[in-house]
Amino acid sequence: MTTFVIIGAGLAGAKAAQTLRDEGFDGDVVLLGAESERPYERPPLSKGYLQGRSEREKVFVHTPEWYAEHSVDLRQGATAVALDRDRRVVELDGGGTVAYDKALIATGATPRALKVPGADLAGVRTLRTIPDSEALREAFAKGGRVVIAGAGWIGLETAAAARAAGCEVTVVEPEPTPLHRVLGRELGEVYAGVHRRNGVEFRFGTGVAEIGGGDRVREVVTAEGERLPADLVVVGIGAAPNVGLAVEAGLDVNDGIVVDASLRSSDPHVYAAGDVAEAFNPLLGRHIRVEHWANALNGGPAAARAMLGQEVVYDRVPYFYTDQFELGMEFSGDIQGYDRVVYRGSVEELSFIAFWLRDNHVLAGMNVNIWDVTGPIQALIRSGRPVDPDALADPSRPLDGLAG
Repeated sequence: MTTFVIIGAGLAGAKAAQTLRDEGFDGDVVLLGAESERPYERPPLSKGYLQGRSEREKVFVHTPEWYAEHSVDLRQGATAVALDRDRRVVELDGGGTVAYDKALIATGATPRALKVPGADLAGVRTLRTIPDSEALREAFAKGGRVVIAGAGWIGLETAAAARAAGCEVTVVEPEPTPLHRVLGRELGEVYAGVHRRNGVEFRFGTGVAEIGGGDRVREVVTAEGERLPADLVVVGIGAAPNVGLAVEAGLDVNDGIVVDASLRSSDPHVYAAGDVAEAFNPLLGRHIRVEHWANALNGGPAAARAMLGQEVVYDRVPYFYTDQFELGMEFSGDIQGYDRVVYRGSVEELSFIAFWLRDNHVLAGMNVNIWDVTGPIQALIRSGRPVDPDALADPSRPLDGLAG
């Protein structure tokens, strides 16, 4: 009997298992998850679930019964500690092993920790798991002063949740705007304005130098020496891919596990998907590592089909969405190398689409409080054709017709 082992029971792993069965694979499917929970989705943990607007059961990928019903051997609390590529065996922390014919590594990422004095004090938290989200929600409900290190997606979403709960919030960010590396200065300023209007304070151009307190957090000291009173510190400074297993196994690893356009690693029997994979994207012409939900949702199934021997070219446009205060948005593409931003609609009224261009080619697009335009935006990116910036900015010109 052929055995496929999936290491990592998050969204990518669970969707890979589902796809194997949907595609008619009748061999053994073993899904190894380090957490005690069955596979779940992470976006609600910083959005609806964190704010108490969605139920716990809705975060899970499948019902509890689904795995047995589809003959998926889900092993919760099972951590893979080694991948023996010669014997094609996964070694587990409890001492057991699982043999595989093909393996998929979908081990995700781990929040980066602050490496400053006081970072280990009680009241310093990260957000990655269900328990993390539940602990933050409980802490926010008490009110008080929250300092957030990092103005990326997690930092801003937790800032919105903390303010919704009535907390005082200050965000410390070394870059000159929120989301500076992802969206650039122009759109970063838009997010800064939204948060400021909702009572969030920022300290840009500086970082956290120290966290002070006795038994728990009392203050945050910035690199410039400012002391910010704090009852809680949320660290949102990015995540590191969980590549330890791959490194020890001798697979090619860079920013993540290096895989080709079919998500196959340097070992033809081992694949990688989700946050941990640095995949070659033919559309962009380079390897990229994407941590967002859509990459796990689509990457797991793509890897599963490749494991089954199907011809797979994983060239999806990177996609992300968020809801913060009165701003809801969807983002598609990659802004690397852009030379101008074109707007369609009203930035002041938070009803617009922003396009990042290079030589009049659309690299990325973000629709803010405008919906059902992701398809046309991605078509513009995929077309690779130059577009008239005036036509992009003209709401009377249908986006569908601009891709040529």
